[in-house]
Amino acid sequence: MRVFVLIFNARTENEGIHTLKDLRSQRNKVLMFESEDDATRYALRLEAQDFPAPSVETVDDEEVIEFCRSADYDWELVPAGELALPPESNVEETEWQADSVEEEEMSQSELDRIRRQLEGLL
Repeated sequence: MRVFVLIFNARTENEGIHTLKDLRSQRNKVLMFESEDDATRYALRLEAQDFPAPSVETVDDEEVIEFCRSADYDWELVPAGELALPPESNVEETEWQADSVEEEEMSQSELDRIRRQLEGLL
């Protein structure tokens, strides 16, 4: 089955998959979304929490499960239409680093466009 996952720095040497840390077990978990729209909404919510922008990538669920087993991560399938929300807090350090790109100032129209996209999620 094809699923959607969130990847930071996709197709670079510094690529990383988005994981959540379970506070009870202290284990990392990869979310696999059935719906691309749901994955995109989740990615926008991460950006709103000042994460670097992840890309939504289509992969075979068996590839993700194999990766999780090799990395000793858990995984969860997020059914289409289920509202998945990022946790309120983020880890301080990631195992990957955001690509260093000079930050450019956004125009007011670009900020308004992003704001409309985020408001459309509500």
